[in-house]
Amino acid sequence: MRHVRWTVWIMWTIIGLSEGGAPKQTSLSCDSAGVCDGHSRSLGTIPSSLTETVKQLDLSFNKISYIKETDLQICINLQVLLLQSNQISAIDPNAFRSLENLKHLDLSNNTLLHLSPSWFNSLSSLRVLHLQDNPYPRLVQGLFFQLSSLRILKVGNNNSFSELQKQDFEGLSMVEDLEIEADYLKKYEPGSLKFIHNISHLTLSIKRSILLVDIMVDLADCLQHLELRNTDLETFHFSLPSSVSNALIEKITFREAQFTDISFMEILKMYTFVSELLEIVFEDCELSGIGNWDDEFLSEINDRGKLEAITVQRLRIRSFFLFSDMRTVYPLLGGIKRITLTSSKVFLVPCDLSRNLKSLEYFDLSDSLMSENALENSACDGAWPTLHTLNLSQNKFTSLETVGEILQTVETLTHLDLSKNSFDSMPDRCQWPRKLKYLNISRTKTYMVTSCIPQTLEILDISNNQLSDFHLNLPHLKELDLSGNKLKTLPDAANFPNLVVMNISQNTVHSFSKAQLESFQMMESLAAGGNNFICSCEFLSFVHKEGVLLAQILTDWPESYLCDSPFQVRGKRVQDIQLSFSECYRVQLVSAICSSLFLLVLVAGVLCYRFHGIWYLKMMWAWLQAKRKPRKIIDGEICYDAFVSYSEGDSYWVENFMVQELENFDPPFRLCLHKRDFVPGKWIIDNIIDSIDKSYKTLFVLSESFVKSEWCKYELDFSHFRLFDENNDAAILILLEPIEKKAIPQRFCKLRKIMNTKTYLEWPRDEAQQKAFWFNLRAAIKS
Repeated sequence: MRHVRWTVWIMWTIIGLSEGGAPKQTSLSCDSAGVCDGHSRSLGTIPSSLTETVKQLDLSFNKISYIKETDLQICINLQVLLLQSNQISAIDPNAFRSLENLKHLDLSNNTLLHLSPSWFNSLSSLRVLHLQDNPYPRLVQGLFFQLSSLRILKVGNNNSFSELQKQDFEGLSMVEDLEIEADYLKKYEPGSLKFIHNISHLTLSIKRSILLVDIMVDLADCLQHLELRNTDLETFHFSLPSSVSNALIEKITFREAQFTDISFMEILKMYTFVSELLEIVFEDCELSGIGNWDDEFLSEINDRGKLEAITVQRLRIRSFFLFSDMRTVYPLLGGIKRITLTSSKVFLVPCDLSRNLKSLEYFDLSDSLMSENALENSACDGAWPTLHTLNLSQNKFTSLETVGEILQTVETLTHLDLSKNSFDSMPDRCQWPRKLKYLNISRTKTYMVTSCIPQTLEILDISNNQLSDFHLNLPHLKELDLSGNKLKTLPDAANFPNLVVMNISQNTVHSFSKAQLESFQMMESLAAGGNNFICSCEFLSFVHKEGVLLAQILTDWPESYLCDSPFQVRGKRVQDIQLSFSECYRVQLVSAICSSLFLLVLVAGVLCYRFHGIWYLKMMWAWLQAKRKPRKIIDGEICYDAFVSYSEGDSYWVENFMVQELENFDPPFRLCLHKRDFVPGKWIIDNIIDSIDKSYKTLFVLSESFVKSEWCKYELDFSHFRLFDENNDAAILILLEPIEKKAIPQRFCKLRKIMNTKTYLEWPRDEAQQKAFWFNLRAAIKS
């Protein structure tokens, strides 16, 4: 039983994993224009949800293996069908019958072993067809017979495609761009490409150069651009065809080709055949020779033809340090107008070569190893007499002053590119070619500009450096690129009266004013986006008020203008930000609040002083202390008959009359006096509260001095608290001298209240009546 359960569990796990691991097919995503995207979705078949509204269908990079007749039947308006990089091995003969409006079909990188003319019988509107990288060995006769509108065609593969026959390209009279991948082409039947009369660009990937001459002969009358890829020219031999007119080819590109000294000579022979050649390009090529060329043969080539441009990019020379100086080819370069020699480790252009380049107008030596010493040899007297553009970017130059001084010999120079060199510093004065109008010193680690910059410039690119300011006066300048620096403000427009275009984007500009923008109002283009804009209230107010002006002057407004601060609006467009009143006037608001609080405290202080507020606060604190007494005093804890509250001004009467009369009476009264009975070191408020609590009565000796004493006021308040909170008759008033109620201060409100509600004893001035006073007082204390 256990074995069965384990078997079931294992099977269930395998099924679950297989279901989970299998990629799920997702539906197409189509927009309202009829463009449907279904690439890279692991589709095994063409989706059945297609409609007649589909105009562009991308099903590339899926797992489709078979196209049925009904798969695309409804797509009558389809114009673009992309099926590259699938697993298509079979297509029904009528699969594309309904696609009469199809203009672009890509079936490249599939597994089609055979091509069928029936696929294309209805595609009369087709202009672009890609069939390369399928494993078919050859094309089929009549394959393109119905494709009269075809302009771009790519066929062949790098493995099995081995032959081209005469009938292969019948019907393709209008093809302009043809690409043939045939690395292992073994057979080319002469005349195979003669059917194409309008071809302008042929890209041929072929290893065997022996077939190259026949192909060029077939296309001699129409081909404009021949591009050879991955061709091994080390064994190339060119024999000039008999009874064949010179080819009309204007451009030849060698890409990833291999040369030797001998094959290079054969290329020069071919140069005599293509007399209309204007440009020759070598990209990612390799030369295994050392420049050992036949001087006698080169001297026989007197006709330089029409060649104007030579491009050499990423040339590799195996025996670089054994290579000769190329003197034998100098005479052939006299008519060249454009030379691009980049990424090829060039460290010197000999003076003799520079002098032979008499027609040179454009010279690109970027990404090389040139330095000041090498340039001094290259730009010798008589060098480059017609040169107007020189690109020396990404070399080994370190002194702007030296470069400018050396190039003074090139009097016709107008455009100079020195970008991506290392000019850390810049002197105050430099010498330059007198006609220089364009200077590019971007990405040169420059942190300061001086008057070394020539005054003749019309275009200056000093972008992507470390500049923090720019105060040069360049009266003829029309275009200025300051992007990617550390400028904090716009430069002064008065320094560039003829400026038309300026780019100051990607700096650290925080804001700009209306006056600054208006000074550039006559420009055609001003870009200042990508800066660290501080979206302050003043700046935002300006932006919202001058929106029309900003849109007129700033070409990249508003998308590139984002707030860098405050933090809560960082990354948002400047024109979309609205700050609240408190955010805009935070300093003023805080100042107003602080001022109001100060005034409030000042007024409160004045009022407290005027109406004895401090005294009331002290009294409130004392009252709270009395209010929260821990327990009620019982009779056994009462120590005194009476607590005497009096002012210091009445102490003589209390100590010499009252104390003597009451404490010497039989039986004596126990009086509590603050001078005598308060506990030393104890807070005076606690002494008052405890003395009143431990006394049966409280005697208040009232006089003018009493009402002026704060401590007497406290004693009166605590007694009043006891009188009303405990409902007893503890307070006894003794009026030592007449006091008018109006003379009693307002803060003695409780004294006023007690005098209105309780009788009091008045000290008589007549000695005959004093005996009765003491009798009444003793009686009041005992009551």
